[in-house]
Amino acid sequence: MAIESKSTFIINNKAEDMVKWLSSFGLSPDGGINRLLYSSAWSEAQKALEHKMKNDGLAVHFDSVGNLFGRLEGSDAKADTVLTGSHIDTVADGGRYDGVYGIVASLLAVERLKATYGTPKKPIEVVSLCEEEGSRFPMTFWGSRNITGRYTLKDAKNVTDAKGVPLLSAMREAGFDPAHYQSPMRQDIDCFIELHIEQGIVLERSGHSLGLVSHIVGQRRFTINISGESNHAGTTPMPLRKDAMSIASHLIDYVTTQARNDESDLVATVGKITAQPNTPNVIAGEVEFTLDVRHHEEKHLKQFCDRFHDYIQWTASENQVSISSSQWLNASPVQMDASLMDLSKATAQDNNISFQPLISGAGHDAQVFGTHCPTALLFVPSQQGISHSPKEFTKSEDLENGVDLLTDLLYKLAY
Repeated sequence: MAIESKSTFIINNKAEDMVKWLSSFGLSPDGGINRLLYSSAWSEAQKALEHKMKNDGLAVHFDSVGNLFGRLEGSDAKADTVLTGSHIDTVADGGRYDGVYGIVASLLAVERLKATYGTPKKPIEVVSLCEEEGSRFPMTFWGSRNITGRYTLKDAKNVTDAKGVPLLSAMREAGFDPAHYQSPMRQDIDCFIELHIEQGIVLERSGHSLGLVSHIVGQRRFTINISGESNHAGTTPMPLRKDAMSIASHLIDYVTTQARNDESDLVATVGKITAQPNTPNVIAGEVEFTLDVRHHEEKHLKQFCDRFHDYIQWTASENQVSISSSQWLNASPVQMDASLMDLSKATAQDNNISFQPLISGAGHDAQVFGTHCPTALLFVPSQQGISHSPKEFTKSEDLENGVDLLTDLLYKLAY
């Protein structure tokens, strides 16, 4: 049975208002959000959340990498904690809901539970994870992978941003001196619940208010480099060219066509390309592009990538050029906890919130926690499926439905 109607709760802040409040930290003139890891906007947002958590009566602390926790203590001193939240960082010129909504919803849910029911049996902690996106530094899930023991300072030792700033230096400037680092790894997490905007169009098209995620896709990301031969655009005969741009376009067409013809919902994306010397009247001697491949089954992901790399080798031989492939992300597919999914389904039914099962095509911190502890990932709709954009938007009604469901779910898990 559902807990009491939201009308009985003491509500100090609506979800939409709090999302707008947090979007003021890093807001750009065009309405986008720039809150990259360890930037001044990031620091200001985390400190503002710290202040709010304290005002809500939560016990607050930062760990060594900047993950922020607000804890509602439980009556059972031996009980593990129910952890809920999401990430505070954004992509460059991103949207206001991505990540932040999960933190806001968790704070509101705990605020309502505390006001109505007091002390839970199990402690509940709201986490504002320091980083998920990989937007400033070429590594993702710096926050959750430290909590789960997958990352340590060693993993960041040689990592720099596009301006050459080392991650560890940025960390120190933000107030988290690596010299004082203590492992943030947690072994006391009972489960992790992440509420997030869908960042897709499935829920809006189906008319459902909630997505219950069964799997998060695996991701493989590569940088492909083609080294041909730069030469004059007018005097070099076509049969004698080693045109890196032409070869790159052929590879891109091949991989995207293969993905389009794949019947298993695999997706492949080339999102970035650079050419040298990048001059209109000179044959490109070197081209580099990125490849992002995603699927919810590891076997299928591997087979697709292996076929493409076989094709790369054949193309290099046929064109007498050098083609290298460097993999910089290998995130395995993760299945969410079945019992938590069943509980979420029952909770949605109790609250008369329409729902449907989904596979998440985007990466989330839930996939990191999903190999560490029982984990659930829940979605609310995104208007037109737009995300990572200033146009990102979710209706207030959908935001509140998510808070209602999360409140009830946390009650069942912790009280």
